[in-house]
Amino acid sequence: MGDCFRPGGHWLEFRPDGIYQHARTPSEELLMPWTRIMLGIGFSLGAKCPQRGSVSPVGVIGGLPGPWQGVGRGYLHMTLRHPYEDWLASFDRHPRWYPMTELAQFEALLVHTGAAKELHRLGDADWLGHAVGRLKGRHPRTVRALRKVMSELLEQAET
Repeated sequence: MGDCFRPGGHWLEFRPDGIYQHARTPSEELLMPWTRIMLGIGFSLGAKCPQRGSVSPVGVIGGLPGPWQGVGRGYLHMTLRHPYEDWLASFDRHPRWYPMTELAQFEALLVHTGAAKELHRLGDADWLGHAVGRLKGRHPRTVRALRKVMSELLEQAET
């Protein structure tokens, strides 16, 4: 997640054992095990704590063509256990423009897997690929439709 091709950039990788934060130097890199994440994962783009919603104005213009393309950062917000602390996992903005519906789908994926205590599924490449394909194929555009698709995905994961 993020721009993995930017030299010296920050980006995140969902692995079977947790979220790996790639950074400018190896000493800044970090693996956060899924078991430490307590209350799910929040998401913001363009600012650590946007005033409204999860995407700030910088997050919106960072995807537009021109000099602002790829500018800014995104953040995953987590509360960790043992020891208890808040963690912001930052990543550099990818230059691709993401429609608001895709950002809402991504946020729903994080929220619903966290609420179901299934965050480790994000580290399963097969499950995540299936989930993203399902979200893309169904094009859920309302909260109700997103909730339905996510509950179906998580029910299938249990079997």
